[in-house]
Amino acid sequence: MDLNTNKLNLVIDLGNSSLKVALFDKNVMINKFIYSNQSLDYILDIYNNYTIDNSIISNVSTIDKNILDFLKINSNLISINEFIDLPFINLYKTKKTLGHDRIALVSAAAVNFPGQNILIIDVGTCITYDFKNSKNEYLGGGISPGIQMRFKSLNSETSNLPLLTINLDNKLLGDDTDSSINSGVINGVISEIDGLINQYQERFKNIKIILTGGDSDFLLNKIKNTIFADQNFLLKGLNYLLEDNIK
Repeated sequence: MDLNTNKLNLVIDLGNSSLKVALFDKNVMINKFIYSNQSLDYILDIYNNYTIDNSIISNVSTIDKNILDFLKINSNLISINEFIDLPFINLYKTKKTLGHDRIALVSAAAVNFPGQNILIIDVGTCITYDFKNSKNEYLGGGISPGIQMRFKSLNSETSNLPLLTINLDNKLLGDDTDSSINSGVINGVISEIDGLINQYQERFKNIKIILTGGDSDFLLNKIKNTIFADQNFLLKGLNYLLEDNIK
C-alpha cells in the first residue's frame, strides 16, 4: 500500500484512448497511473491509498458522470473553462473551443519557460502544435491526425489495406503492403513534424521545441530538430492550473 497522508492534488487527463491520473504534492509529481478505460473503481482505489485535497480534469472525451460527481463531493474540483485563471495571454479567437489538453500544455510552457518562444508538439490520437511566444502570448497552432488514426483511416477508407500498428523497424522503401503502409505513415509523420518545425523557426527566433504524448518516445530520435521531451508535460500543466486556481 502506498498510503500517503499529505493532502495531494489529483490530476486527470482523459484523452481519446486512455485515462491518465497523476498525484502531486504541490508541484512535485509523486505517482502516475494509466488506464485503458474509465472506472470510478480506479479513483476509489487511489482514494484508499492517498489523501486527496484538490482535483482537476482535462477532458477531450466524455467523462464518466460517477467520477465527476465523486470528485465534486470528495475534493475541491477545479473546472477548466473560460473563467479559469491562466498563466499566459490567450489570443485564440475561439477560446471556448480550445481543448483542455492544449490549455494545459501551454500552461506548462508558460510556467517552465517564461520569456521564451515555445512550440509544443503533442503526439497522441491527434498531433497538436501549440505556440507560445516570448511575450507569454498563446497564438494558436495546428491539429493533424495521429499515427494510429492514420493507420485506421487507411484500413477503413479502402477495401484491401490491412489495419496495422507501429513497426519500430521502419524503412523508407516498403517492399510489401505492410512495410509500404508503415513507411508512408511513419515517414509522413516525421516529415510533417520536421517540416512544420522548420516553418516555425523561419518565422520566430530561438524556439524551444517540446515533444510530448504517447508516441513521443518513438519519434524522439527520428526527428532532426533539437527537441526537449517530457511525457508528463500535460499533467504538469494541469497541476499548475490547479495550483493557480485553488481558492
